[in-house]
Order: sequence, then structure tokens, then C-alpha cells
Amino acid sequence: MSSGKKPSITPTPDGPYLVKDLEDLANRKGSIEAKPVMALCRCGGSSNKPFCDGTHAKNGFSSAKLEARVDDRRDDYDGEEIVVHDNRGICAHAGRCTDGLPSVFRLKREPWIDPDGAGRDEIIATIRKCPSGALSYSVAGTEHRDREGEPAIFVSPNGPYVVSGAPQLLDTARLEGASTEHFTLCRCGGSKNKPFCDGTHWYNEFSDDEN
Repeated sequence: MSSGKKPSITPTPDGPYLVKDLEDLANRKGSIEAKPVMALCRCGGSSNKPFCDGTHAKNGFSSAKLEARVDDRRDDYDGEEIVVHDNRGICAHAGRCTDGLPSVFRLKREPWIDPDGAGRDEIIATIRKCPSGALSYSVAGTEHRDREGEPAIFVSPNGPYVVSGAPQLLDTARLEGASTEHFTLCRCGGSKNKPFCDGTHWYNEFSDDEN
């Protein structure tokens, strides 16, 4: 039964995510029992993932952002029917755009987004698959960024927490153009842009066989 309270996520300094009043927690295997208050690991070292077991106090985890992170800057790509907005500083590198519509989202090419490279509806459908909120779009001067749904956290395989449904993210500055409805939170401990995922889990070989 719903508590009626708006779920919240607080990234604690050099510690876990403190999650309150969230009912929908899941991984690739299905639902995970959620409690009114949960501490989710974000140092990457817990032996009880996704829950914190205190390892952050032993492995030197720091929640600080690093200067080497990608700049917080939103770029606009104007097409005939659609404007695509992108902030690389938020991107979790899930590959939904480059794998799903490579004629528009073009690796190793400049500009990397061609808003006329496919039909408007195809581009919109692809952007709506972006888990991090790095991508949004405008049509006829109206920006479309968020999606509808109940608050949820999905523990992605060997990757970030995929958050949707607009739980409150407390004590955290938002990047330019960032969605407050869906975003990805680092759980490998290595992101340069904590608490947000920046794809570092691909490079530090983060592994979580249980989730």
C-alpha cells in the first residue's frame, strides 16, 4: 500500500544513497523488497549490493566531483522538424541513441547529432529511451523532456541506478537542461560527475553478478 509520501533520494557525503518512501525497486531478475528507508551502495564495494554494507568507510570512497569530468553544457541541434538538446555532462553512455539510430547520433563525427538524419518520430522514440536525461527535444518551440510513470529505481546490470518517475533528488545541483523525472546515478564509485553516472563503469570493469 502506498505511503502517500513523495519518495526521495539523498546522496550522503562519502556514503550511500539514502532512499525514503520508494516502493518500486527492481533489477533484471525482478522486484527487490523495498523498505521505507534504504541505504543503497554507491562506492561499488558492498558485498550486499544494491544495499550498503559500510564498505565505503574502508575503501576510501569520495563523493566529490572531479575536475576531469565532461563540461556541464547543453548544446542545441536545429533540424527542419525538431531541435535536439544534449548535455554530454549528464550522459551515462548507455548507447541507446548511437546503437538505436546511428544516422542521427553519429559516433566520431562532428556535429555528432544530425537532427535531419531520420524522421521526427524516430528521433523522438529514440530520445525517449535515453535513461540519463542527457537528451531532450523541442517541436514547434515546446521542449519535451520528461516522461510519465511512478517513482522507481532499476538496478541496471553492471551499471548505474536508473531512476524514473521523479523521486526528489535532494542536496544535489542539477546540470543544465537536466531532467528531474529520469536520471542515472553512479553505483560503481568511479564517476567523475557524482552522483550522476558518466559511463565509468564501462572502463573500471564494475561487476555485480547478483543484480
